[in-house]
Parts: sequence; structure tokens; C-alpha cells
Amino acid sequence: MVIGEIMYILGLGDHIDCGSALIQDGRVLAAINDERLVREKMVFGVPRESIKAILAMTGVRPDQIDAVAVGTRNQHLVPEYTDFRQGWFGLKRSKAKQLLFDVGSQLARFHDSLPWLETGYYFIRQPFYNKRRRALPKILREEFGITAPVRFIDHHYCHATSAYYSSGFGPDATLITLDGGGDGVSAKAFDVTSGRIREIAKVGSFHSLGAFYSYITQICGFKAGRHEGKITGLAAHGKPIYVDVLNRLLTYRDGTFVNEGNIFFHSALAELQKRLPADFDRADLSASIQQHAEHLSVEFTRHWVRHTGHGDVALAGGVCANVRVNQKIHEMSEVDRCFVHPGMSDCGMGIGAALAAWYDRADRPALNTRCLDHVYLGTSYTDAEIARALDQAEVDYRQPGDLEGEVARLLTEGAVVARFDGAMEYGPRALGNRSILYQPTDPSVNDWLNQALVRTEFMPFAPSTLDEERTRCFQGTAGAEWTARFMTITFDCTEDMKAKCPGVVHIDGTARPQLVTREDNPRYYRILEEYRRLTGLPAVINTSFNMHEEPIVCSPEDAIRAFKLGHLDYLAIGGFLARNPAPIAAAERRARGATADALVRAGEGE
Repeated sequence: MVIGEIMYILGLGDHIDCGSALIQDGRVLAAINDERLVREKMVFGVPRESIKAILAMTGVRPDQIDAVAVGTRNQHLVPEYTDFRQGWFGLKRSKAKQLLFDVGSQLARFHDSLPWLETGYYFIRQPFYNKRRRALPKILREEFGITAPVRFIDHHYCHATSAYYSSGFGPDATLITLDGGGDGVSAKAFDVTSGRIREIAKVGSFHSLGAFYSYITQICGFKAGRHEGKITGLAAHGKPIYVDVLNRLLTYRDGTFVNEGNIFFHSALAELQKRLPADFDRADLSASIQQHAEHLSVEFTRHWVRHTGHGDVALAGGVCANVRVNQKIHEMSEVDRCFVHPGMSDCGMGIGAALAAWYDRADRPALNTRCLDHVYLGTSYTDAEIARALDQAEVDYRQPGDLEGEVARLLTEGAVVARFDGAMEYGPRALGNRSILYQPTDPSVNDWLNQALVRTEFMPFAPSTLDEERTRCFQGTAGAEWTARFMTITFDCTEDMKAKCPGVVHIDGTARPQLVTREDNPRYYRILEEYRRLTGLPAVINTSFNMHEEPIVCSPEDAIRAFKLGHLDYLAIGGFLARNPAPIAAAERRARGATADALVRAGEGE
């Protein structure tokens, strides 16, 4: 590449929640995770489908890509890099792949923290890692025609770069990464001075807070690595009576976490079950791990913020999907501003790796910490494509002159409206373009709508709120306004919000808002603006458009299927509006929720 020419970098994550991102001169053009495309949550492996989609949607040719950056140096055992033609120990090929992946990935997470593993395990892991470094460039070359050099980048450094270069912060900041484990590490702290990122601390995966939280998830009857959010929601329903038990197993000490119980994997589950009463209440245990995680995260962050002296704090890593942990960090007296990267988990590896490759060059470019202005970075569809899908599914639809105004009116009448519009969101949150909308006045909505969507959630639905109304609805938003655009943090609700919008207020008095601006999403903003005009209320319920255990919808076909299965009232899709012939019983909603008249009385609308 000649200096001064446009530079394209393809960023990849090729493990759990694999995906791809493309940046041009430090700006994110597109970012997609394969789970949306293949319709399987947390899918792992070479992100073939997202590579195809990104090249197609951006029009960038394979020969135009200048570099490929891959998140995580010493990767887990990805099936594409391993030969399972004969199976393994008599197991079927698929089972052998999964078992070896599980065992190898867990050992890989811990090898840097357990010296006794290093000598013997080196001979097991190194051939696979070497094979990965040979196999991935070959796959890119033979399947996609991408011949650019491939660089493998440290896992937590990718988390850190994703957070800092999207934070909007100045040249000085503190970066904190917290997760289950990657490259043998579960947490790091970085000092950013004059735009230069320098690692100052790391915590080995043996002492992982993220893994410890997952153990509790498993013990409570949910799926570790997938359902930690249920624990966060359930926590508000219990009492933290087991914190002392947990602290004797994993504790904070002098800027790090310490695995006092010397536990991991199955030994951790056995030890926890031995120390807990047989009849423990899972709500109390959830409250305990949540309080413990907040305490450990805050103390770790406080120590390193005081060390750097920089009060602007950017966060990433799977633990930072915990919105209550993020709120506690934001509320620290040492913190001036807090930002959480929108794709905070390993789904953000692609963006982080690409940004690391962009800035870590001899001809270092000028600093830009706003690599994205929004997260509508995925696939989109034309009205012609949408109409064809509706016709094929035999769904009746029409094209209103003012679709956004019509959606707002339907919401005031108590309708459940699914919305599919524009480009799909990057990251785990639905932010209006792949969302289900409902009025915020019905406190029973969490029960009946989750039942319709076959979900078992304890968290209330989140509000999409007009940005200019944030101080009316929430306390303590100053310093976290930018991150709240991506639904990555909770705030305490005002009394006005609690009284008028109970459907979006959790039992603990908090909410996880998406602050919406006209610049971010003009058409979605228009719905909220018109809804406020009609009702006086500045927020609506926004929950992800998907069925339980399925990824958020990606295509018009996905949207139509979920619309039918969920028995939702209306589907606003592109420029069209479809009505479900078999919606959720309106009589039941009226009996349990607010009527349109009550909604208007609750606010100050017309």
C-alpha cells in the first residue's frame, strides 16, 4: 500500500461468537457476527458467512484488502483447523469435535496461569495453534481470494482497542477488560497517555471473575456462557446472603483477583455445592454473585484508575455485558466518564483486531477515538426484497404514507409492533431496527410477552428513550450519555419514570435505556417523537426481535417467521405494515395492561 491511499483492514474473530468487521482508514464500515446469518447463537469457527456478507454489502474486492487482523493469538481448537475424519476415541465426528474443542479451549484459557500445565500442554496446544496460523490464511486465499498478510493479536488488547477507539475520549484514559478468559488472561488494565496504549496489569484466567460468575449461572440451572444475563436480572429478586461464601473462593487483593479456593471447572461446581446449603434459593445466590461481581470489578477498576490518574474509563470483555457492573463503575468518584464498547463480548474481536492493526503501525495515523457514530453496521434490504418475502410468506401488508406515525398510534392503542428496518445492529442489543415495541405503561408485559416469545427472562424490558428527555427519566447519566446510546448501562430511574413507565423499570428501580437521537436513527426517532406527542411519554419498550434461544432476526424471512411464531400484532418492515391474523389476545392485554385512555392520562399528550 502506498502512503496516503485508502487502507482496508478486515478484522476477524474465529472462535465463540465469531464474526467479521471491515474498517477503512480507522472507521468501521461494517460489522456482522455469523450467528445472525447461520441462525445459531454463539456459533464458533472461521466466520465465513460474515466475510461473504461484508464484502458483498461494502463492495470492497478481496484484492483491495490490505491486511487481515485476527483477535486472539493462541486460539481455542477451532474445528476447521483440526482433522476429525475418523472421529476420536470411538465418538462420532461431531461429538469428537465438540469434546476436543471444549477440553482444548479450557486448557488454552488456563495455560498461562497454571505453570504446571505449561510443559506438558505445550506439546498438545502448539501444533494446533501453528496449524491455525497456517490454515486461516489458506482458507482466506482459497475461498475468498484474500491474499493480504494475516496478523494474530492478543485477545485482551483487542477488547481494549475496541473500547478506546470507539469511546470518544481524549488522548488520556484508563482501559479495563474483564472476561472469562482469552490468551490465558481474564482481565487487564491499560494506561493510555498521549494516545498510546500501554498494558499495566493482567489477571490470569485461573483467577477469572467471568468464569466464576458462569459457575453460579450453571449451579442456578442455566447455561454457563450464555445465560449470565438471567442471573443479573434474577439478582434483584433475592438477598445477597452468600457473599461471604463466594469471597472465600474468589477475592480481590491489591489490584488483582485471587482464586482462594484453588478451583476451576468441575471442581468449582463441586466446591460451591458443598459450601452452599442444599436448599439454597437461586435468587439469593444470584443476588450474592451480582453484588460480589460489582465489588470485585469496582475495586479492580479503582486501583488502576488511581494508578493512571485518568478518570475516563473504557470497558470491554464479557463481564462488561453486565449492565449493573457498568453502572457501579460509572458511579465511582474516581470516574469522570464511562464507556462500554457496544460489542463488549467476544463478538467485538473483529473490530478490536482491525483497529489494533490500523494504529499499531510504523506510520501511526492521527488519533480518532470515534471509529463509529452508530452501530447500524449490518445487512439491510430493499423494499423490493422485503415485498417479495412478504408475498412468498402470504402475509397481507400495506404501505402507509406515514409509517412511523402509524406505528406510534398503534403503540398508544396497546398493540405489539415488531420493527424491521434499515441496517442490522452490531453487537448483542436490538436498537430499534430489529426490535419489538410496546407501550411502557403496562407492568405485566414482562410476563405475557415473554411467554408469547417463549422466553424465560427476569429482567424487565428496556426503554428506548428520547435523548433530550434523559434527565427527566434517569439519574446520574452525566458522563455516560454516549454509552447509553447502545443500551450498555443501567441508571436509577426518576420517580416520574417509575410512576409513568413501570413496564421498563426493574424491581430494583433501575432501567437499561437506549438513548435515541435524531442523528443516530431518524425514522426510529420519529416514532418516539410522535409517541411523545400523543401521550406525553418519552419512552417505549424495546426488546430484541427474536424467539427464545435464537439470534436476533437478520433477514426479512427471519422477521416474518418470528412475527408469526410470536403472535405479534403488527410488523413494520421496511416501508410496509403487516397485521397478524392471529395476534396475542387483545382482551387479555386490556385486562392486564393499560388502555389507550389510561396511557394518555399518565402523560401529558393530546
